[in-house]
Amino acid sequence: MSSSSSSSSSSLPSTKLPVKPIPGDYGLHFFGPIRDRLAYFYNEGRDKFFANRIQKYQSTVFKTNMPPGPPIASCSHVICLLDAISFSVLFDASKVEKRDVLDGTFLPSLAYTGGHRVCAYLDPSEPKHTSLKSFFLSTLAARHHKFIPFFQICLSELFNELEAQISTKKEAYFNTLSDTMSFNYVFRLFCNKNPSETKIGSQGPKLVDKWLLFQLAPLGSLGLSPKILGYFEDILLRTFKFPFFLVKSDYKKLYDVFYEFGSSVLDEAENEFGIERDEACHNLIFLAGFNAYGGMKVLLPGLIKWVALAGQTLHQRLADEIRAVIKAEGGVTLSALNKMVLAKSVIYEYLRIDPPVPFQYGKTKVDLVVESHDVAFEIKKGEMIFGYQPFATKDPKIFVNPEEFVADRFVGEEGEKLLKYVYWSNERETEDSTADNKACAGKNLVVLLCRVLLVEFFLRYDTFQVEASTFMFAPSVTFKSLTKASSST
Repeated sequence: MSSSSSSSSSSLPSTKLPVKPIPGDYGLHFFGPIRDRLAYFYNEGRDKFFANRIQKYQSTVFKTNMPPGPPIASCSHVICLLDAISFSVLFDASKVEKRDVLDGTFLPSLAYTGGHRVCAYLDPSEPKHTSLKSFFLSTLAARHHKFIPFFQICLSELFNELEAQISTKKEAYFNTLSDTMSFNYVFRLFCNKNPSETKIGSQGPKLVDKWLLFQLAPLGSLGLSPKILGYFEDILLRTFKFPFFLVKSDYKKLYDVFYEFGSSVLDEAENEFGIERDEACHNLIFLAGFNAYGGMKVLLPGLIKWVALAGQTLHQRLADEIRAVIKAEGGVTLSALNKMVLAKSVIYEYLRIDPPVPFQYGKTKVDLVVESHDVAFEIKKGEMIFGYQPFATKDPKIFVNPEEFVADRFVGEEGEKLLKYVYWSNERETEDSTADNKACAGKNLVVLLCRVLLVEFFLRYDTFQVEASTFMFAPSVTFKSLTKASSST
């Protein structure tokens, strides 16, 4: 035993930093994970849960348990990486395995994905990952000319409904409108069809929402008060996995419309990448429903929230830049978007301060030495490591005033150097998504859509006000006022 340990230690990479034991503990079997889960959801809350332990251990790397814990997850032990330096090891496919860790320490039933381990559950070392990720990248590349015009159509529909509701109700709940717009956009993009012209009609968002909820419910909370209701919720959400049969008929409707109207995409999967049609369809639904639509459910309300909270001065600056560039360029083009340095910085600042997917997991493939800013830690092969991104991307040793939304943080040469510490896409912002990594296949599209949303919004409006809160996994945003543009481009 000691000989093996000594051999393992001698083979570890060298470091110039002092190597310290990883602080923290997992507690007693079964009871430790329950203790941490209740603290995480109800007694402390998510951010305080991590902040309190950083303070307690005087370390941004420590041991703890992550939800859902027993009885759903057999092992909830993780090593947290909560600074910008240690967090980056999660991107190293040679050291960290991403097999079945999308949702952390538990895996929803594969019945939700037709019995297939879809691309999101695969490690890059698995052969199917290469073919599926290549298929995704090819599918998106073939539709790049549709990205902006399709989104402009969908945004126009959203803004018309937003104005109508504010006119009649004096307010408008943005999330529902955004969800409808997002599903319509994603379906049009992949299937070249308005979903209202298919048998699912306007039900697409509800069908996907239910499918998502039943998979992810053990990771969420309604934020119930008093605590006794929260504890009841905990028993309800985290005692059993929700069975697939509760959404089977809804998923079948999604499968049928994607199978029918996504035929050209599925043809490419079969003929160019050798993927069986049924497996390709389930992966397409996951890409469109979980990754794209599910991401936009969080992404777009979050962007609106942060820009609204930044206030009228920023609104005026954005409107001035956007309208001037569009006037000079003659329209909303990639060239025009690239000249809007403030708008671009605002998007990156939003993705830094409030990343839409805050959690990243991986299991170590080898014994590691992981460095933080001034200390190193040995992590053994087979350990689950976990990164809570909002702490890593608000690292005070990297970002000045990290808790503040600084609109022009990424403007200029010095600002652009900080992009390598923006991690929202499961990779550094400066790195591309490839078939060999786990970076979001649509990372460039996400940034593009956020920029187009800002552009179209401030071409149409001068300023706005919202009320914002959080519900389950996403910001909840209600428009309270909306001022139309005082002058047109």
